[in-house]
Amino acid sequence: MLARGRQRITGDVVLSDLTPPHSCRISGKGAGGIAGFAEGGATMSLAAAGEGTLLRYNVDAQVGGKLAQLGARLIDSTAKKLAQEFFQRLEVQITELA
Repeated sequence: MLARGRQRITGDVVLSDLTPPHSCRISGKGAGGIAGFAEGGATMSLAAAGEGTLLRYNVDAQVGGKLAQLGARLIDSTAKKLAQEFFQRLEVQITELA
């Protein structure tokens, strides 16, 4: 939970559709009272690719309330950008472990 001024934002993150070691879904949702809500996630899959592993992902995000009024498209593109950064950093971490 984040507290900023008097506004509180609460949220949950869940792993689901677990099919180790092939795929899973990570999803989250948060509510900020009058600010509205946001929810979304990423579906991820792993596949053998030569001597490595190919990671594929698809990201989705939805917003409502005042958040949506401020720019749902901006929020969606930001969510996709952050997901891309996350998976790039994950790749670096996994490569360093190998």
